[in-house]
Amino acid sequence: MCGIVGYIGKREAYTIIMDGLKRLEYRGYDSAGIALYDGSEIKLCKTKGKVANLEARVKEEITTNGNVGIGHTRWATHGVPNDVNSHPHYSNSGDLVIIHNGIIENYDSIKTELLKRGYVFKSDTDTEVLINLIEEVKKKNNVKLGKAVQLALKEVVGAYAIAVFDKNKPDEIVVAKLGSPLAIGIGEDEFFIASDASPFIEYTKNAIYLEDEEMAIVRRDKKIKIRKINDDSEVTPAMQELKFNLEQIEKGGYEHFMLKEIHEQPNAIRDTYRGRLLANEGIIRMAGIDDNLEKFLNANRIIIVACGTSWHAGLVAEYIFEDLARIPVEVEYASEFRYRNPVITDKDVVIAISQSGETADTLAAIKLAKSKGAFVFGVCNVVGSTIARETNAGAYTHAGPEIGVASTKAFTTQITVLTLIALKLAKANGSMSKTVFHSHLQELELIPDKVKEALKADKHIKEVAHIYKDAKNCLYLGRGYNFPVALEGALKLKEISYIHAEGYPAAEMKHGPIALIDDQMPVFVIATKKGHYEKVVSNIQEIKSRSGKIIGIVTKGDIDVKKVADHVIEVPETIESLTPLLTTIPLQLLSYHIAVMLDKNVDQPRNLAKSVTVE
Repeated sequence: MCGIVGYIGKREAYTIIMDGLKRLEYRGYDSAGIALYDGSEIKLCKTKGKVANLEARVKEEITTNGNVGIGHTRWATHGVPNDVNSHPHYSNSGDLVIIHNGIIENYDSIKTELLKRGYVFKSDTDTEVLINLIEEVKKKNNVKLGKAVQLALKEVVGAYAIAVFDKNKPDEIVVAKLGSPLAIGIGEDEFFIASDASPFIEYTKNAIYLEDEEMAIVRRDKKIKIRKINDDSEVTPAMQELKFNLEQIEKGGYEHFMLKEIHEQPNAIRDTYRGRLLANEGIIRMAGIDDNLEKFLNANRIIIVACGTSWHAGLVAEYIFEDLARIPVEVEYASEFRYRNPVITDKDVVIAISQSGETADTLAAIKLAKSKGAFVFGVCNVVGSTIARETNAGAYTHAGPEIGVASTKAFTTQITVLTLIALKLAKANGSMSKTVFHSHLQELELIPDKVKEALKADKHIKEVAHIYKDAKNCLYLGRGYNFPVALEGALKLKEISYIHAEGYPAAEMKHGPIALIDDQMPVFVIATKKGHYEKVVSNIQEIKSRSGKIIGIVTKGDIDVKKVADHVIEVPETIESLTPLLTTIPLQLLSYHIAVMLDKNVDQPRNLAKSVTVE
């Protein structure tokens, strides 16, 4: 949710931290703050609003000298977004300062006890409670900061990634993690701290990702020390080499990250199957599947757990797995799965999908499934993420950094990975003939070029968007493989334009939604030639007879839908199971253009954050 960044070394901390906050703003952007140590005092500045607001205020209020500092960009949990609730937070003495991503669930009982001991609180946050708990433990036990943090964290319930600084120990920062991501960049006599590696990618390619219930003390000119919080055992850090570069997290000439990422999809899909799909040889290579093939083939069922856009990708996968590989599949919201006491056995395979690899509900679902003996396979984008480490096996999507809060290339690359898995299993269990298998591989190899062709309709899509930008409600309809695409299209419009939209299976329209149809209701209908085309055309006729405005997503060369639709947007022809990779493209562009025309913040829509690391 929130983004944290810190630095200790020989460089000027301010520039590193401020640039880092800008890159982490996708994680939360309702307030921001920075604390710098100038050699004698902690200089703190924080404000409601975006990082740009903070940058302007810093110039007016504090000096920016110093080689040590921490910064924060917030997505509010406890306490409304305002200057006081913004991070960093001081302890009562003013000696300690903290930044925190996560949520302390038992903060209220801790706060009550600290109030009895004379502590005063300025904010409504759980984070201010935590820093004062650390201070109380430090004083009461007469211990150094690292030990105080360790003892204090044993008393809290919840999730956290924290960085704590003590002005009386100015050559170190103490960090810790449970349930929220934390990366440490290792430079030459310097350390970088961040929620992900993007703030320090131009300074070092070497990073350590803390595991849950680990803490680290980073000291200037000394080696990093990592310990387990619970038993104080020392941990040997596992260094990882970062694979992305600075250019990948810049806009590259596009107006918004979302538009850039929409247009990156041909390459992202190709990168996802690169080295895995050998179409001419009729081979799919996936180590995570090859090494565990019997687990999948002998499974009673596959359970897919995910949230948001990843859940929609899971729904597409349900059609793919059942249709092609003939394996029963259930798709669950991760947030509901863990709380309904699900029946899970060691004969189940659970596939967990998450772009960030840090989604709190999905992580909780993974832990539950593992505790019941299920084999858990992860599909995520971020190398070294918590889900990548917690699952038994997995596959990366290789989509590259996705900065826009509204997922686009995450959706198509997740479907690509899941399609590869389904095809591999279909071949292994004999549910697909060799000829059909080869045709699917060859068609999947062509998808990037077909996505590129679909993107060429952008100008026409923009014209359609202008006509419907002032709509108050919209319906999205699809059948079969494209029902989840309808859900995803509606979600995209909601999250970046704030227009109410709903997705439905086209046949379900008659069971309620048809009552909403009038001449003010735009209805986006996915009506490709593959699948249940004739039935969808009948649904379109029903809408037309009630004066609804029809925007059809159709196969190139379509005639029947063109006769009745108000507008059509064409996509190239492909086999039915791969149509979602194409039909989602115009819906992404429609949402983008409508949001821009309405002057919305496309990359940072209100109330949202890219990575949901708290429940």
